[in-house]
Amino acid sequence: MILHDWGLLEYELAYVKIQEVHTLALEDGQNHLILCQHPCIYTIGQDAKEIFKVPSFKTDRGGSITSHSPGQNIYYFCFHAPLPAKFFSKIISIYSEFFKIYLPSAHYEKERPGFYIKDTKLLSLGFRYKKGVSLHGVALNVSPALDFHNKIKPCNLEGIRSSSLKEQGLDLSCKEVNEKIVNLILKAFNESL
Repeated sequence: MILHDWGLLEYELAYVKIQEVHTLALEDGQNHLILCQHPCIYTIGQDAKEIFKVPSFKTDRGGSITSHSPGQNIYYFCFHAPLPAKFFSKIISIYSEFFKIYLPSAHYEKERPGFYIKDTKLLSLGFRYKKGVSLHGVALNVSPALDFHNKIKPCNLEGIRSSSLKEQGLDLSCKEVNEKIVNLILKAFNESL
């Protein structure tokens, strides 16, 4: 697996660079994982039917409206996924394992894709598949400023607000979380760096 660590990067630039990494994955046959964070922005997925009253960027991923900001770890997967359902299942198992170890009260909800504790959402995900390789990925709230995230309903879900690992009492840095998640990804996909 090829690991790309982009640090803090504007979403619009990351969106272009993801397409380049996707092309690279098609050419080199490798799985590519991109780690980054974005300055404050709202993104809109293809499934959104509403018009939102916040400045936003329209994407080609699935899902509705999502918020991004520093303190939120992003995992973009440009992975070979000839069977998207099997790939998605592995992604869910990776984050389920993380929460089982570090925050057992969090659970995955298939009907509202994401990880939750009661009426709070900790993790959002949205994928697209092109030529057998995945695009987009996972946003995990580690320690973002939740006031920005809660200006919208996460994924436009009624009665749900954004939360974070920090708010839930898990004191891990963004770097520590990345290390743990990358190790789980390597194990799940039988990869090495």
